[in-house]
Amino acid sequence: MTTPPHGVTAYGALAQRILQELIEAEATARIGAEPGERTDARTTWRNGHRDKTLTTQAGDLELAIPKVRTGSFLPSLLERRRRIDQALYAVIMEAYVLGVSTRSVDDLVKALGADTGISKSEVSRICADLDEQLTAFRTRPLDHTRFPYVYLDATYCKARVNHQIVSRAVVVATGITEDGGREVLGVMVGDSETEVFWAEFLRSLRERGLTGVRLVIGDHPSGLVKAIRKVMLGAAYQRCRVHFLKNAFAIIPKEAAEMVAATIRTIFAQPAEAAVRAQLDTVADMLGKQFPKVKAMLLEAKDDLTAFTAFPERQSSRHGAQCRDRSRSVSPGRSPNPPCASRRNGFSTKTAVNRSAAPRGWGCERLAIGSGSR
Repeated sequence: MTTPPHGVTAYGALAQRILQELIEAEATARIGAEPGERTDARTTWRNGHRDKTLTTQAGDLELAIPKVRTGSFLPSLLERRRRIDQALYAVIMEAYVLGVSTRSVDDLVKALGADTGISKSEVSRICADLDEQLTAFRTRPLDHTRFPYVYLDATYCKARVNHQIVSRAVVVATGITEDGGREVLGVMVGDSETEVFWAEFLRSLRERGLTGVRLVIGDHPSGLVKAIRKVMLGAAYQRCRVHFLKNAFAIIPKEAAEMVAATIRTIFAQPAEAAVRAQLDTVADMLGKQFPKVKAMLLEAKDDLTAFTAFPERQSSRHGAQCRDRSRSVSPGRSPNPPCASRRNGFSTKTAVNRSAAPRGWGCERLAIGSGSR
């Protein structure tokens, strides 16, 4: 029996003893005989022990793994090539996803009770497992159901490319099923929101089986709109009203933002298509007296802002007029490299898939008046 190392708690000592007993019992079953027992059922013989450190939140547990003369033996409770338990495994992955340095991860592991810390190669190996999971998530087939509504949004984060900090676009597509369920469809990192970039992203969704799209909701960069009309054939385009409000805030005084926002929102509160379009004309005339640029914006975007009215009222009121602002999906801190930027957003969207059914208002009403664009 191994002696608990200095610093291991009473709980750790108990855990170490239990684990060692389980290991010895499994070795006996594997060999077919107790230590020193003479029996014809024996399949091999013990050949001493080798030390193994199991890092847990109770401290580092020093275990003795029986060796055998023929073949190999590794207890089933210890996964091959892993010396940390599942709780620390999750902590390390999430810390690395958020862009924390290897040294900071090592300090975090020690603070959680792992006396020996963790090496850079161990962090990289653990995160390779995470990359494998995210790759499977991001390339999974999308033909299991239909997504009549697709939200497209993007944010920018700083990333290290060739030892320089540059801005990278992170785009996210989220689908809404016919019964209101929400599912993140894909994430992609690129140099900018150009038409070529958006088209590549949308084609990748189509190649994975995305069909039945009737309405695509997004902001109004020219590259996105052109890509939607070329790749998502048969789907209407709806301009996100939250992004539209942000654009309007940029050309009016801050003190007028609340009044302008409240007035524009009355457009989307109308019960029928004709009423929505009529209200937009009325609002444009009202605001045009004081803000002629806002009037011009409204009239120019009329068709794109009211596309949702062609869909059933229950569905259009829930989904059609706005898209989610994903700018908060990237946390502040160290600038990641592009794979880490992908991990950040891929991890956050992957874990959000099953949190709820259809979002109410899709999270965009949280936009604070005068908060400005992120």
